[in-house]
Amino acid sequence: MKQRDRQILNIALPSIVSNITVPLLGLVDMVIVGHMGGAHYIGAIAVGSMIFNMIYWVFAFLRMGTSGMTSQSLGRRDLTEVVRLLVRSLSVAMLIALAILLLQVPIGWLAFTLMSPTPDILPLAQRYYYICIWGAPAMLGLYGLTGWYIGMQNTRLPMFISIMQNVVNILASCALVYGFGMKVEGVAIGTVVAQWAGFLVGLLLLKRNYWRLAKYFQGRGIFLRDAMYRFFCVNRDIFLRTLCLVAVNMYFTSAGAQQGAVVLAVNTLLMQLFLLFSYVMDGFAYAGEAMAGKYYGAGNMDALRDTVKRVFCWGGAMAILFTLVYLIGGSRFLSLLTDEASVVEASADYLLWAVAIPFAGLAAFVWDGIFIGLTATRSMLQSLFCAAVSFFAVYLSLVSVLGNHALWLALVVYVIMRGLVLTLAARKILKKA
Repeated sequence: MKQRDRQILNIALPSIVSNITVPLLGLVDMVIVGHMGGAHYIGAIAVGSMIFNMIYWVFAFLRMGTSGMTSQSLGRRDLTEVVRLLVRSLSVAMLIALAILLLQVPIGWLAFTLMSPTPDILPLAQRYYYICIWGAPAMLGLYGLTGWYIGMQNTRLPMFISIMQNVVNILASCALVYGFGMKVEGVAIGTVVAQWAGFLVGLLLLKRNYWRLAKYFQGRGIFLRDAMYRFFCVNRDIFLRTLCLVAVNMYFTSAGAQQGAVVLAVNTLLMQLFLLFSYVMDGFAYAGEAMAGKYYGAGNMDALRDTVKRVFCWGGAMAILFTLVYLIGGSRFLSLLTDEASVVEASADYLLWAVAIPFAGLAAFVWDGIFIGLTATRSMLQSLFCAAVSFFAVYLSLVSVLGNHALWLALVVYVIMRGLVLTLAARKILKKA
């Protein structure tokens, strides 16, 4: 195995572990409330978790933008700018978190109005929301830290933080619910404790592993106009791209729900196959963004092109593996997720769409990572916009004929379009570089 392949795996594998542990934070909460004696507790956590998933997803640019710019500065050996980017990202994260805390009441009102939970769920969901909102500074701060760590070619620290967060969440939530007799409040406090524990440990690891960079700190250049303009231009494009992504994902769920409970359940289960593949591919995308940014910043175009080729090779291998696994054992996997015979039986009609996702989405996942490393965020926004338009055009024009198959066809076209537009843009960017 060549050295560059080892570098890719050293970054990708810890990232994959981190990605897989992320949904466990919500899963732990769901398991605990699932034994409280009422479906309304599960509904409250589901509503509250969805609100925060949407909030934090919108501000994911703090991770992606920081990663690309940090890796480029590292490649140039501009350690002063590396340190500035860390301080800049954390400062912006804290300002956004402060705004969220100050506006928590109108944000909560808007969220609950849009989601319209039933009267038995609403008060419990509100309790969960108004406690978990205090974890916003920790979560957004972790986005900045994680992006900076990835830019520094280090994904082991984010992996450690993710695992530690899950352990703390389990211990704190169980202690509060089973030891002190709390209900939804105990689960919410346990989640906030885990979030702050993760952020504080992230800062401690920062001091332990990178304190030597403190000598490069120069406060004067942190908020210079040109630097902040570039920072916000990169993050603006990622922010708008994320809105397109959110729109497609929300509409996918909503369109499935309009076709009945069985179809909604089938789509939700099959989407787990897509998410599982995405967790693995995001690991290689992280490797691509870290290494591509570093080589681009260093002006080493041969290494950059070789990195792109090798990340695509690893991604292709994963696509083949997942396609075979889904073909052979997809129905068995769905049977593990639910014992509802009607849902498992209905899913057989749509399973091939999920099987098509790995190869359909290969280019989109890999190029996303590369483009973040190159901070070519305008092309990322353009690709997502074109893909979103394609998604809605395909579904709305074919739904009357194909029903739910039109929804899955639209999703496949959507991920293919993302990869196609980015491939065309990459040729120009790499040739220019």
